[in-house]
Amino acid sequence: MSDANEQAPPVAPLPTVLAALQDPVRLEMVRRLSNAGDAVRCAALYEVINKSTATHHFKILREAGVIERLLIDGQTCQRLRTEDLDRALPGVLAPIVDAANRADADRIDAGSNGYPAGAPRR
Repeated sequence: MSDANEQAPPVAPLPTVLAALQDPVRLEMVRRLSNAGDAVRCAALYEVINKSTATHHFKILREAGVIERLLIDGQTCQRLRTEDLDRALPGVLAPIVDAANRADADRIDAGSNGYPAGAPRR
């Protein structure tokens, strides 16, 4: 499945992981990855930002050990490092993703047109 993988860094300490997840765009990326359950093409993880900004957000998440970048069939994809995160920081990821899913459901009910809470709107 994977043509090339880069070595994933260790999961960062809790404050670094939480800092990476505090940004609404990055939290939305992690929420989508978690819900997908597998690697996802980069472009499917964001809508309201440009590619260079997305690249910056992916870098922050990678450096915190939250995601890893994969090359699958010539496409750059991201995968949530769920097992590594659960091993390094037990019980941290699931409640954050659950809260993000609840917030997304509330956002959809409120009709905010696909923007994560706090994200810049064009």
